[in-house]
Amino acid sequence: MSKNRVLIIDDEPDIRELLEITLSRMGMVTDSADNVSSAILLLKQQHYDLCLTDMKLPDGEGLDVIHYIQQHCQQTPVAMITAFGNTELAIAALKAGAFDFVNKPIDLERLRSLIDAALKLTDTTEQVATSGQVQLLGNAPSIQSLRSQISKLARSQAPVYISGESGSGKEVVARLIHANGPRGSHPFIPVNCGAIPSELMESEFFGHVKGSFTGALENKKGLFEAAQGGTLFLDEVADLPLPMQVKLLRAIQEKAIRKVGSNDEVAIDVRILSATHKDLANEVDKERFRNDLFYRINVIELKVPPLRNRQQDITLLADFSLAQLAKEWQLEKPLLSPEAIQALNNYPFPGNVRELENTLERAFTLCEGNTIQAEDLQLSTPQPDPTTNNSNSTVKSGHTDIELAFGNLDKYLENLEKEAILLALEQTRWNKTAAAELLGISFRQMRHRLKKLSIDD
Repeated sequence: MSKNRVLIIDDEPDIRELLEITLSRMGMVTDSADNVSSAILLLKQQHYDLCLTDMKLPDGEGLDVIHYIQQHCQQTPVAMITAFGNTELAIAALKAGAFDFVNKPIDLERLRSLIDAALKLTDTTEQVATSGQVQLLGNAPSIQSLRSQISKLARSQAPVYISGESGSGKEVVARLIHANGPRGSHPFIPVNCGAIPSELMESEFFGHVKGSFTGALENKKGLFEAAQGGTLFLDEVADLPLPMQVKLLRAIQEKAIRKVGSNDEVAIDVRILSATHKDLANEVDKERFRNDLFYRINVIELKVPPLRNRQQDITLLADFSLAQLAKEWQLEKPLLSPEAIQALNNYPFPGNVRELENTLERAFTLCEGNTIQAEDLQLSTPQPDPTTNNSNSTVKSGHTDIELAFGNLDKYLENLEKEAILLALEQTRWNKTAAAELLGISFRQMRHRLKKLSIDD
């Protein structure tokens, strides 16, 4: 079995020697160059499994090497060696296509971890459409482009900011970036930043030690430790309060955390992916999001297209969603009538793929004869494009702007539905068929609602 070959580019003999010895002990073959021109000559003559380059070189910069590799030998991962604290150059390297970076003075443990991750890389172009239960379906040009970008970003350790509207599939994209990269065998930890109470946020992210506060009855690992070696996905990152943004920035910069109630730092090796449906740059302008944190997490921005911009995929997505529901409920997959297909294709889906899935789930329970008709979809009157600035979109009531709180309304209606079903079940001594008749719904609808509302026997 041939050994991995690594190209080392640095004009300092001591650094080259340190890297050569370290990689040799890891069982690798090394070549060395002390400038850009010598490095490019070697790259033309020999395939390398990894390239390590200093930023400042006598006849140019490490960025020149990165650009050459991106154009001529893309499958070779390249890592940048930067002066400690030179964040701007490190980020420039990541944006140019570097796999990762390591600071001087070189931490050998961190270097070994970087090398191990880089050597796990494979050509992931054909894998990004699916990973386990996660799939990115669609044939629209925007989705094909998104797959290509995911493939490229999976080969990097750069922080990625995934932008897109609610329900468009940002977490699916994050999971595919993780699964198709060298961290794929390690944990993927998603966290909704808007769902954690502010007083518990530091403990949730960093963990705490026993007795650090009232209720801290034992030591607890935080989300960063849970994601060790893998990926931490910060969903709705714009909802983080400003004090927590400061602590998160420090953790990312230092690659270390300090648990609540502890004076000791814990080293972390975590890739950060983040997302929000808000305009994060606008949040920075309004001083609701720190510019320095934005700079660190938004090294590369990846935009997920809304469903209305890829309408040609609606039928494919609908068919897949119905197949999944039929499999889950152990029922025959229903058909979509031509009128239902037309109604779906004409609807703008402000809630994107998530709204499409919820619409079909509801229609599945309502349809008769195993065919979904247009009326079963219960699509509302199309609203103006949410990306369009409409000055008349705010409804005034007295002196208050009324914004419909969909989450609260859904919960309220869900509770009413649950109470009605439980009452019917009690009256029929938990005979589900009889309870369904009492409520005026089919047994299939009853079974769906029992599962949806987590009503146990």
